[in-house]
Amino acid sequence: MRVNRMSRARRRTLLGVAVMALAAGVTTGAGPAVAQPKAAPAAAAAADCSTAYQIEKKLASGTTWRMCWRFESKAGIVLEDISYQPPGETKPIKVLNSARLAQIHVPYDDGRSEYNDLTTYNFGDGLMNMTAAECPGGTIKTVKVKNTSYYQDPNIKGLCTTTKTRGHAYRLMNYDQNNTVYQAQGKDLLVYTVNKVDWYEYITEWRFQDDGTVNMNVGATGSLSPYDYDAGDGRSWPIGKGAAAKADSHSHNVFWKLDFALDGSSKAKVEQYDSKVTAPAGAGNGPTAKTTRTTVTKELAGDSKNMRWWRVVSSAGKNKDGHPRSYELVPGATSKYSGRPFTKHDVYFTEYKKCEKYASENQPGCATGSGSSVDKFVNGQALTHPVVWMNIGFHHIARDEDQQPMPVHWQGFSIAPRDVTAMNPLTPAALAGQNGDWNRGS
Repeated sequence: MRVNRMSRARRRTLLGVAVMALAAGVTTGAGPAVAQPKAAPAAAAAADCSTAYQIEKKLASGTTWRMCWRFESKAGIVLEDISYQPPGETKPIKVLNSARLAQIHVPYDDGRSEYNDLTTYNFGDGLMNMTAAECPGGTIKTVKVKNTSYYQDPNIKGLCTTTKTRGHAYRLMNYDQNNTVYQAQGKDLLVYTVNKVDWYEYITEWRFQDDGTVNMNVGATGSLSPYDYDAGDGRSWPIGKGAAAKADSHSHNVFWKLDFALDGSSKAKVEQYDSKVTAPAGAGNGPTAKTTRTTVTKELAGDSKNMRWWRVVSSAGKNKDGHPRSYELVPGATSKYSGRPFTKHDVYFTEYKKCEKYASENQPGCATGSGSSVDKFVNGQALTHPVVWMNIGFHHIARDEDQQPMPVHWQGFSIAPRDVTAMNPLTPAALAGQNGDWNRGS
């Protein structure tokens, strides 16, 4: 059975009614009591970032992350005014004006189904309630979702903030100190939600590391759609007994939008770096590598290549060594989908426009003639307030292990600090003097 957009939307509505009825019927059901985490009071979006909308966490290493959050019906949780204060810095270093999802585009391999989960299906309205087990050791904030898709009560306990150890932050055996070993386990602040769109449930995760790195990930879980099986189209994978049922293959093209504000200024420059390795020049020599910097002065649709990377550079601040602060874009694993113009590139740099919110199906509000997708936003304008749009794709060819339920499959990217601090922000006191060519005088 094939399902078009209209019938998919109807299934979603009917499923929401069923979930509400189920929720009403199990409130007195038997089962062990579960201790609930602290819950912040429900609140509506506030431009002034009142207490209910603030997130502030000082990690065990001494790093503090601060930000505000608000809710949008399509984008879900939007994080704003994000700052980072590592040990040794007397005041917060602002990193981003805002960070948000910009689209989840889901085209099927057979060309008969294609969805834009943020804009067509009001991704934010599908925010799910979470229990303490889904937010271990953390706090679940209550989000007011006026047009909730799956519940009667609009006050959704849906925004988890917690901390997690990520493993080694560094390790060093120092020969000059009797082989003393320095090591630390890194700590992260996690901010995440779960949003349901039809059969899929998306975990939108933001990880703020104590070394200044920010990881942005979306994990897809839930169920394979029972309506999207086709044994005869030649583009599917057998699920279940034999080959009678084959789950349709499809892509998840996730877009994020980042509005940088390094050192509190939206004015910044974008730089592209390309390195080239050449063969040895003669006997006894090794290959050489040369890195070239290109300043991106106009809007750009960029493509990742081997030994290519980009950074956003502050125009307002430098670290204690006198180097301009910047953040490097670190794309994760991706399967680029070439079927639509807006998915053909890995990253887009555009000049800020308030009305440009979504990578596809951008909502009305821009001037007449403006494009409706991110590829159209790139039209040669000079970059003075650059916005970054990152596209990470995943081609989902189903497998027997995908049911039931479906394990989470992740896709995402990071931004890593480059010269934001003069040294590793987690440097132990005993090594604090070893900056630059510290061995030169020995």
